[in-house]
Amino acid sequence: MTSAAPDNPRNRADALPKSWVPSEVEAEMYERWVAAGYFAADPASDKPGYSIVLPPPNVTGSLHMGHALDHTLMDTLSRRKRMQGYQVLWLPGMDHAGIATQTIVEKQLAVDGKTKEDFGRELFIDKVWDWKRESGGQIQWQMRALGDGVDWSRDRFTMDDGLSRAVQTIFKRLYDAGLIYRAERLVNWSPELRTAISDIEVKFEDVEGELVSLRYGSLKDDEPHVIVATTRVETMLGDTAVAVHPEDPRYKDLIGSTLEHPITGRQIPIIADDYVDPEFGTGAVKITPAHDPNDFEMGLRHNLPMPNIMDERARIIGTGTEFDGMDRFEARVKVRERLAAEGRIVAEKRPYLHSVGHSERSGEAIEPRLSMQWWVKVESLAKAAGDAVRNGDTVIHPTSQEPRWFEWVDNMHDWCISRQLWWGHRIPIWYGPDGEVVCVGPDETAPEGWVQDPDVLDTWFSSGLWPFSTMGWPDSTEELQKFYPTSVLVTGYDILFFWVARMMMFGTFVSDDHVLTAGKGGAKQVPFKDVFLHGLIRDQYGKKMSKSRGNGIDPLDWINSYGADALRFTLARGAQPGGDLSVGESHALASRSFVTKLFNATKFALMNGAQPGTLLDRAELTDADRWIIDRLEQVRAEVDSAFDVYEFGKACEALYHFAWDELCDWYLELSKVQFAAGGSRAESTSIVLGNVLDAVLRLLHPVIPFVTESLWRALTGGESVVVATWPEATGVATDVTAAQRISDAQRLITEIRRFRSDQGLADKQKVAAKLIGLDNAGLTELHDSVTNLARLTQPGTEFAATASVEVRLSGSTVTVELDTSGAVDLDAERRRLEKDLAAAEKELATTTAKLGNEAFLAKAPDQVVDKIKGRRDVAEGEVARIGARLAELSGK
Repeated sequence: MTSAAPDNPRNRADALPKSWVPSEVEAEMYERWVAAGYFAADPASDKPGYSIVLPPPNVTGSLHMGHALDHTLMDTLSRRKRMQGYQVLWLPGMDHAGIATQTIVEKQLAVDGKTKEDFGRELFIDKVWDWKRESGGQIQWQMRALGDGVDWSRDRFTMDDGLSRAVQTIFKRLYDAGLIYRAERLVNWSPELRTAISDIEVKFEDVEGELVSLRYGSLKDDEPHVIVATTRVETMLGDTAVAVHPEDPRYKDLIGSTLEHPITGRQIPIIADDYVDPEFGTGAVKITPAHDPNDFEMGLRHNLPMPNIMDERARIIGTGTEFDGMDRFEARVKVRERLAAEGRIVAEKRPYLHSVGHSERSGEAIEPRLSMQWWVKVESLAKAAGDAVRNGDTVIHPTSQEPRWFEWVDNMHDWCISRQLWWGHRIPIWYGPDGEVVCVGPDETAPEGWVQDPDVLDTWFSSGLWPFSTMGWPDSTEELQKFYPTSVLVTGYDILFFWVARMMMFGTFVSDDHVLTAGKGGAKQVPFKDVFLHGLIRDQYGKKMSKSRGNGIDPLDWINSYGADALRFTLARGAQPGGDLSVGESHALASRSFVTKLFNATKFALMNGAQPGTLLDRAELTDADRWIIDRLEQVRAEVDSAFDVYEFGKACEALYHFAWDELCDWYLELSKVQFAAGGSRAESTSIVLGNVLDAVLRLLHPVIPFVTESLWRALTGGESVVVATWPEATGVATDVTAAQRISDAQRLITEIRRFRSDQGLADKQKVAAKLIGLDNAGLTELHDSVTNLARLTQPGTEFAATASVEVRLSGSTVTVELDTSGAVDLDAERRRLEKDLAAAEKELATTTAKLGNEAFLAKAPDQVVDKIKGRRDVAEGEVARIGARLAELSGK
């Protein structure tokens, strides 16, 4: 237990500000932590290692609510482990964000009428580096505002020399193992960016298009023909077949025959494939292998030609028609017009709502396009990533996400890793003058006169190495020996496949690398022991936050308005493994109120001389003292258990209700009576309250670091709660008798307060009362506490009870007789009740009407409906209660 500080706690109370204003203290406090080196990790330390790598935000990015949630949870884990005696490494860094960063710099050049080609590759890359140094990394100062306890001395960037070395090393190892190859395959193509993009950069949106049914073959009904429907008429220029189901009786006689293409004149076959749904449309589909993923797979199965009819800007090429040179959307109109003029349009449906993939970066519709790209053969890598979870080497929290993990890794397609950009890790493949190909490792040089592949690697390739490349791999480092594998990965379940799977594939691929296994018994090493997957942040109505809905929240706005602690507590309190969380202004206000409550409670305690110290023997403590100490121990155990399995919300709820409901609302009030007694009782109370607050502030620190730092230092006189020890089990048995007595006292006080309210007594108005049966209930010691908290006074000689209430406790009944004569202005009370009744009736009518509106119920989220039902139930109860009280007054 922390020893009592020599100076007067009352002086430290005076040193605290009058009220907690986060904007006046948080920035300075954070920089003091950094300057003191609290977050710096020492790989030479004898302490056990604990490590987390920050999912690298894009260098172009800024803090959004998803980041704020991630960072809050990681910081909570890191701060707690540091207090528990671990040597903690929370490693920060940023991703070079190939497409996003290059796009920003290209737009800046465009302002002056320039393109990247005007500068050439090397000069353009220099300009990107200039932008990165001047404008990149805005998110870093936002992380400081949030309170991230990262080791800034180890800040990494995916284009750093060390990380580039790791990228080149893993590429060569995979290439030499036959796991990287070059092939012409279908990719997501961005015509505006002129590059392939990853699946995660494609966002599907419902758009109003058109569904055109067109006729292949003869225009005469009695001659061979088929009718197909398409939303992309222009792609018919690349059709190389029409497909039907092999068992469809309508087309059995046509299978194997050919039809003349309506525009190009080519003869194209009618093929049979089980993929075709005979119940959808006409049961016949056009096949464009170079511009549709499903058609591409069918083309492979049937060895169909795959002509690419669009260039990198999605302009029609190579068809030998008048449409060559047209943009795809212009061609869509012109092709439809020609087909209509020839009588081949059978039907058109406009508008036709359908889902279309769009580039997240540029916004335009992506074009499935056949393209020569570099690929990773993922079968063996994905199996190893799946086995790591199956074998328990890596544990996913919650386990309910495991089936999703296995579904992805067990059915993964080869990964396109090349991008047609200049900014990024250049693919380390070189071509010789006679078609020779060589993969150049980090310590090798290409032959003179050879040419390097122009493409760069997908950003996810370098970020997939993040857990070990940031610690110096492929070189042997102290960091890898101390902190690898990392302890836990914290991220949203929405990128379980895109990022987590890639890290697991690369991590298991190099798991037996001697650099990673040295000093660890030669055991294979996975990149992280635990994967904690949290849900998505939604608005207060349960809707997904998005720019289009306008319901997004800037976490910096909340930090400015309510403080970082309030933001962090809101997010951590709502975080449960795998579950989405809804947040709104009311949640932030509630968290700010909690921080304020904690501040005021600690200041009150200091003003009454509270400070940690050595307790008296438990037998000399009051029931209230023993109860709050025991409750603290129970809550500590609950918080530890919750944090250990990443149940942040459960831990925060336990701390919130203990600090607010039990410590502040009950023990602080009970302590006032004990302080008023003076002498040894007051001194003992100050130590109990000091010890409890000391522990509560330490338990809360990982989640709300700023206010707890200020209060803990004032309470204890210690250096910093950041480096204080985490509360440990006391080993003392719970005093069940004291707990029951306090529970009985709480019930008695609560019932008296309720009865007083029903009688129309003001909260602070004291009335004379007799407590009959207090001795039998075992509450004699708590007599003064009950009368003080229930606003009762000792009855005089002329006491005459005008009202009474019986309160049944655990073992007996206490009767409270009150003299309320002259305490209530009946006319004023009647007017107040009538006003309250009108408000309750209005609320009941409003909520009943909403719940009776079928249109509203059909659209409103379940949370909203439940909330209105709750309001209705409360209103019903209020109408009944107020009506009964008015009836009582009328009878007087």
